[in-house]
Amino acid sequence: MNKYLAIYGKPRYLGILEYSTEEPIAKGETVVAESHRGEELAVIAGILTPEQEAEYRLLRNAAEHGDSASKTAEPLVTDLTFISFASDEDIETGDLYREEEKGILKSAIELLKPHELEMKLIDVEFLRHRRKLFFYFSSEQRVDFRAYVRDLAREFKTRIELRQIGVRDEAKIIKGIGPCGQPCCCSYWLNQFAPICIKMVKEQNLALNPAKISGICGRLMCCMCYEHNVYRELWEKLPNPGTKIKTPNGNVVVSGVEIHTNSVRCYVPSRGEIKIPIEKFDEFKETVVSGKDWIIAGETEDVAQPRSSMKLPESYAGTDTKVRRGKDDGRKEKRKEKEDKDQTPSVEGKTFKKKRRPRKLPAGLKDQPKEAVNKESIKKPPVSPIKEKEGEKTETVKQKPRRPRRRRSGAKKSERPAVVEE
Repeated sequence: MNKYLAIYGKPRYLGILEYSTEEPIAKGETVVAESHRGEELAVIAGILTPEQEAEYRLLRNAAEHGDSASKTAEPLVTDLTFISFASDEDIETGDLYREEEKGILKSAIELLKPHELEMKLIDVEFLRHRRKLFFYFSSEQRVDFRAYVRDLAREFKTRIELRQIGVRDEAKIIKGIGPCGQPCCCSYWLNQFAPICIKMVKEQNLALNPAKISGICGRLMCCMCYEHNVYRELWEKLPNPGTKIKTPNGNVVVSGVEIHTNSVRCYVPSRGEIKIPIEKFDEFKETVVSGKDWIIAGETEDVAQPRSSMKLPESYAGTDTKVRRGKDDGRKEKRKEKEDKDQTPSVEGKTFKKKRRPRKLPAGLKDQPKEAVNKESIKKPPVSPIKEKEGEKTETVKQKPRRPRRRRSGAKKSERPAVVEE
């Protein structure tokens, strides 16, 4: 008795099918099988060995590693019962069901609006002979959709079942193109969603940019775990990426690893980034911590030591500083040349002075001779008659008589001598 791996349903459920005849079933052939949901069409993926069957039985579903919103998720691998091979009529009716499901999804979304439920309908699926209609939806929390199910049963007149799925299962059903330009792995060959953390991204020297490391589902891409085992073997003998090693000359930072050269990249303050073989990393660490310089094969001691152009205080030891002298020296030389030109002595021993530009006169005074032009005429322009009248008024206002002071009670007038006018 041979056992085959079969795929059924829109979420691409896996099933193990037993077939007892001597002639094997061809890969990609469609059969009618009975699952825990009912009779439906399934596609044969290939024959299974006992070892492969044991591995598929151990596959976990999305709920077991906490990636599904529903706690009552179906098992990833189920047993199927063979009924018959699918005829041409069965395949044609299946295609007709797929066309009807598009219109059913639109009408179901319209029925959902008056209920105001926080759920998103993703897809619809008919079983064979329209015995059951499945609605797949996603939601961040549990939803009470009992009234909505009654409206759906009244509208489509069949058994209704709603299934809550996660965001990764949503991408698996809808399908799409990934950032690499290929169809999403979960939509055509990936059977299990493995848990992925940000530590996997850091260990593979990838940029922590959400737009580059996230898939169409909004989670970290499934391909982050494909090469992680290789990187993890390299990092077992090394400190975590970003670790700082304190040395007398500054902090040495472990930036990453390179698989093709089997080396680790470290940033040294006085030399920049260098590559060190993984088997010599412990020796490199001891050398740097002791304050010595690490000499790479093919380098001399003179090249390894940094050439400091100026002495720095102890507080700046170990920092990478650059002294710019070219521009400053050129500017100072130009200033000295200008000062020397201004102060060069003449033949008689006198110094030359800069000539000042002549003072500009007003437009009305250009035609007059220079002798007739006085400073008063320049400073005081002619006054209009209106301004003269205003000036007279201000003078009259200022010359008003002052009121006499009041005498205090009991005070006598001071006797003043009479002044005789001659």
